[in-house]
Amino acid sequence: MRKSRLSWYKQSRLIELFVAGSTARTTAQLIGVNKNTASYYFHRLRELIYNHSEEAGFLGGEVEVDESYFGGRRKGKRGRGAAGKVPVFGLLKRHGKVYTVIIPNAKEQTLLPTIRDKVKPDSIVYTDTFRSYNALDVSEFKHCRINHSELFADKRNHINGIENFWNQAKRHMRKFNGIPKDHFYLYLKECEWRFNYSDPKFQIKQLKQWVKDGMG
Repeated sequence: MRKSRLSWYKQSRLIELFVAGSTARTTAQLIGVNKNTASYYFHRLRELIYNHSEEAGFLGGEVEVDESYFGGRRKGKRGRGAAGKVPVFGLLKRHGKVYTVIIPNAKEQTLLPTIRDKVKPDSIVYTDTFRSYNALDVSEFKHCRINHSELFADKRNHINGIENFWNQAKRHMRKFNGIPKDHFYLYLKECEWRFNYSDPKFQIKQLKQWVKDGMG
């Protein structure tokens, strides 16, 4: 950002269209800049978001946890264990923020330490019936499961919040027609930031401030 030759007006427009979810190609046409320029600027915005992403403190109260899979082939096996996909683990404090982390696999020995690292003891942890969550039954947490083959919600017993985040993130990423694996972590934190700070006016204000701070 520091060496950008773009006028502040064009930078502001780039930020506004980034927040609006426009692709770099569309943004370049609207503003009158080269597509590569718009792509690079958007990449730098994602780097700014990643560098300012907050390490989740202890989540307490009611916490929904779930894993999901991004990218890879459209055909063939989907869901858990799908070939070529990136596994991501998410924790959502109800009426609060979501925290995501890329994981090597969805095994119990991967997920349980992350939950223990991020969730306060005695919290209520909501999951589906995936076997990797079995250890939560005899843990320091109160564990509630929802069986999706039977129903999606039973009063307060559901993981609709974290599943809403997955849907929102995948819908946003789909418009890019494939994301390089090397940059996936940037797009993931962008989606996390968009979810946690959902007011577009706030998003624009924050990005403009970060860009200005980077120029000083």
